[in-house]
Amino acid sequence: MAETLSVPVANAGETTQSDSSPAKHEEKKVQRQAICFTFFKVMPEWRRLPIGERAEHKRLFAEVIRKWNQPGRLLSLTYSTVGTRGDVDMVLWRICYTPEDLNQMTAELLATPLGGYLETPHNFLAMTKRSQYVIGHEHEGQHDSRGTLRPGGQKYIFIYPFWKTRAWYLLPMEERQRLMNEHIRIGHLYPRVKLNTTYSFGIDDQEFVVAFETNFPEDFLDLVQQLRETEISMYTLKDTPIFTCIRMSPEDMLDRLG
Repeated sequence: MAETLSVPVANAGETTQSDSSPAKHEEKKVQRQAICFTFFKVMPEWRRLPIGERAEHKRLFAEVIRKWNQPGRLLSLTYSTVGTRGDVDMVLWRICYTPEDLNQMTAELLATPLGGYLETPHNFLAMTKRSQYVIGHEHEGQHDSRGTLRPGGQKYIFIYPFWKTRAWYLLPMEERQRLMNEHIRIGHLYPRVKLNTTYSFGIDDQEFVVAFETNFPEDFLDLVQQLRETEISMYTLKDTPIFTCIRMSPEDMLDRLG
């Protein structure tokens, strides 16, 4: 079953109507979700500590994660990248409504004894926003009509930051929609892969952060290979690094550290 925050739905997205229009007033009433993917790397010195001391460190770190998992405020999903990436060991995918909550929660995590042994090689901040394109292919449970993220609970997630070329933004809207249609058609061939697209314009270095959830990594591999052959791929400026993450409980994620 999909996980979600029981709070007001996310923003309806872009509109070309005037500020006095009903749609514009409706847009102002709703909140967008703040999305953060935080990647941690544990220092080698931590693994040399006594087992009992490490166990207490992990307990206190997991306690902060669980404390902040508050319905209506913040949802935190935990993943391990041990064995799938060399530069990171674990990932927190957090969904909330204010950057202040992300700031405060991270400060509390870093204030734990384990926090003193952690580095943060990557951290991607984004927000939800309704797509400006005619999509019409969302899989069940992915978003509601205003773009609220609803994590599906699959075992694997593939995360990466994404940039388009400036030439893409200069194309007429009709041409961009045509190119997107092919992209959408191919995505629809892989219903077992669920796409979560979030937006970072002006609030982080990347333009988008995309996260694909699936129980079948082979489907994601085939999807990406097929998308490389599309015309729209010419307008991709950068889409790395890519992180393969395995979902598990906070305790299991921390146990994988050693």
